Amino acid sequence: MSEQSAFEPAKFLTTVNGQDYLEVKWRLVWLRSVYPDARIETELVEHQGHSAVFRALVSLSSGACATGWGSEAADDFGDYLEKAETKALGRALAALGFGTQFCPDYDFGADRQRLVDSPVNIRSPRGAHVTSAQARQQATPRQLKYVHVVAREAGLSQEDLELRAHEQFSQALAELSRSDMSALIEQLQSERQSSDLAS
Repeated sequence: MSEQSAFEPAKFLTTVNGQDYLEVKWRLVWLRSVYPDARIETELVEHQGHSAVFRALVSLSSGACATGWGSEAADDFGDYLEKAETKALGRALAALGFGTQFCPDYDFGADRQRLVDSPVNIRSPRGAHVTSAQARQQATPRQLKYVHVVAREAGLSQEDLELRAHEQFSQALAELSRSDMSALIEQLQSERQSSDLAS
């Protein structure tokens, strides 16, 4: 690809919480401009009631590949299936370097905002946003059940999980908000994935 026609991610950034963010659609354009024959696979891993977990695998012709996981619930988004799939794909692309520097999905800082391609409690380019009261809604029973499953798969005991909640959110696990619980689930899924790759 010539230097003149190279994809320039800086031209497509959105500001999220004062940080530059590259949406998944632009990460895909970037991917295809460099690896037009890249292979993308998504799989609905779990769909119970009104929540879904997707796995995305992106493979490059160079041999590099990455997996991303995404979970969403209807309580947060009416189109939760699509959001979960997009989240998984975005994380896989970021793991391959497409938008990583513009993608705080892997940050679990004090802010605890939910930064995915369907962000909660942030301003979109059109100005729509979710109020802080909505962002502080208590975690759903489904989230609480699912975090225990992911924790077990990541090798954490109930005590470890409670300790993690206190260390990161200064609250008991059952008192976490929906967005905090989602961040914790994503972190545990990432740890589980890293462990799977290491074994």
